[in-house]
Formats: sequence, C-alpha cells, structure tokens
Amino acid sequence: MAALGASGYAVWTYARPYLHGSNCEVRTAEGSVPLDLEQAANAATIAGVAFRKSLPERAVVIAYATAIQESHIRNLAGGDRDSVGIFQQRPSQGWGRVEQLRDPVYATSKFYDALVKVKDYLDRDLHDAAQAVQRSADGTAYAPHEPRAKQLAEAYTGRRPAAVRCWFSPGKRVEPRLPEAMRALHKTFGTSKLPVTRDGDRYRIKVPTRRAGWAVASWAVSHAQPHGISEVRFAGLHWEAEAGHDGWTEHDEAPATHVIVR
Repeated sequence: MAALGASGYAVWTYARPYLHGSNCEVRTAEGSVPLDLEQAANAATIAGVAFRKSLPERAVVIAYATAIQESHIRNLAGGDRDSVGIFQQRPSQGWGRVEQLRDPVYATSKFYDALVKVKDYLDRDLHDAAQAVQRSADGTAYAPHEPRAKQLAEAYTGRRPAAVRCWFSPGKRVEPRLPEAMRALHKTFGTSKLPVTRDGDRYRIKVPTRRAGWAVASWAVSHAQPHGISEVRFAGLHWEAEAGHDGWTEHDEAPATHVIVR
C-alpha cells in the first residue's frame, strides 16, 4: 500500500503542472481578475511604461480601462477600420505605423503621451479622460471597466505585493532567453532607473523602492513564458515556473533591494 501511495503521489506530482493549463491571476482585496498569458504580459507592459514616464497610478487605471474596452488587453492585428493593437489606435489618425502600434510598449507610450495633454485628466471622470484620448463613438463605454482597472493597477504598479501569479504547462516552456528579457524590461521601464547585473545563470535588477520591485517582479512573472524565466525572487518571496499556480512562496534568499530573475 505504501508503494502504491508513493507511486500515486509521483504521478500526481508529474501531472499537476499539466492539469492547471496556462493562465494568470491578479489578486487584490476586492477579488481576483483572471488573465490569459497575453493579457498579463500586456497589462505588465502598461504599468511598466507608466513607471518609465513617472506617471501616477490614476493614469494606469485610465489606460487599463481603455485597453479592456478596446481590445480586452490583447494586441489585436485589426479592428474597426484601420485600428490595431492594445488601444485600437489608427495609423490614419496619426498614432503611428501599423508595425509600431503592434508594439505594446510603443502603443502604450503613445497613449500616455496623449493622456497627459488632456487638461486635468487626473481629476476628470475616467470615461471623460479616456474619451478625450480615444475619441471613440461612445465614451461612456469605458466607465464600467474602472473597478477592474483599479485592481490591475494596484497589482501591476506594485502597490499590492505578490498580487500577480502566472502558470503554464511544461509543454509551453521554452529555453531561457534572459538577455532578451532584460532588454525588454529596459525598453519598458527605462534603462537608467533599473541597473541590471548578471550573476551566473541569473540577473539581479536593482530597484529604487519596494513598490518598484513588485512592479518589476510582476512584469517578470507575466513575461516568464515567452522569455523562459524559471524563477523570480523579491522581498522574501519567490515564484517558480514549475509551481506557478502556487503563486508566491517564502524564500530565504530573496532580497529586498533587488529582483532576481533566472
């Protein structure tokens, strides 16, 4: 019976990563928000670009509500007329070329550039601020997404620690592409604000604040699948791709001044 039990546990341990499939989840005091891998990666990018531009959390909330309405936070190849990308921006309206707008970092940056030009955008109702940027057919459509946008912003800007977890089956894992991941991180967050050093098979990202650290850690978890990231450590906790569904667990070698990615 003991041998049978050990065998059954071994089978369960092997099968468990496959049973959960692939997904991400944001958890806050207001509840959880499910995201697929693409949505999570784009959500992390939206917050990261705001960090690079030193924008407040309210700007991120407006961006999320807009992206939820326009594309469900997906990088769409098309849409109404010539609209493309996360924010369904139109090349014919001067937002940029199609290939630029299909780059989530570029598209998000253009959205924020337009948002900060809206007078008193931080004090306006969300749908008014979003509509001033998007000029859509029905600006009130952005308003219902504000609660979910606030949850995403709380997590991805790092205000709530360890709020983002992602998991994916072993069949979706790829070889580590950490140099590529660090270039993508710097493109999103900015190079000067996040010095990176290599330490063997891992990278150490120096963060200016605890909140910035959780924003970076959440970005790394949300981009783990395409970049082959197997582990992220920060502030006494770590996330592992092999047990991604478990989320963040305690780790004695997770520093408070650096995010470790390997």
